[in-house]
Amino acid sequence: MGAGFFAGVLHLFLFCCFISAVSAAQGGGVPSLELWCVAKNNAEDSALQSALDWACGPGGANCAPIQNGGPCYDASNILRMASFAFNDYFIKNGLTDDSCNFSNTAALTSLNPSYKKCIFPSRGNVNLNGSATAGPATADMSASNSISRRWDLGSISICLLFSIPLVLL
Repeated sequence: MGAGFFAGVLHLFLFCCFISAVSAAQGGGVPSLELWCVAKNNAEDSALQSALDWACGPGGANCAPIQNGGPCYDASNILRMASFAFNDYFIKNGLTDDSCNFSNTAALTSLNPSYKKCIFPSRGNVNLNGSATAGPATADMSASNSISRRWDLGSISICLLFSIPLVLL
């Protein structure tokens, strides 16, 4: 492997870093994705019912769609009904990890849980740099554990991938 190979790899690495920097400058450089808060499928029904009761009561979630006759009502599926209530609470309370816990019976997902006529609302996009866009306002999620600290992971990975041959030379 000669100097030409080294120069080529170095150019690819620098190009990758340049593209990353341009992307960061133009679009914030932070990938975004929609998130929903849903009930964990391995949570016990009694724990889900307790969390659902809290979310629809003191938690202030809009549970009208999961009441009898509502588009999300399914008495045989507490997982779906709890998911709807958990997601509504999550949206109303800052889109943070803490607002999607419910005694460890809930988790965040990027898969839209809507089904048939039951539409799970989503407020804007959650940016992986730790902020959430909820219409015109934003929520600071810097204290959140799993959503934050993932800044532009794809760009960093690509740059590292191209830098490996440089280290091996």
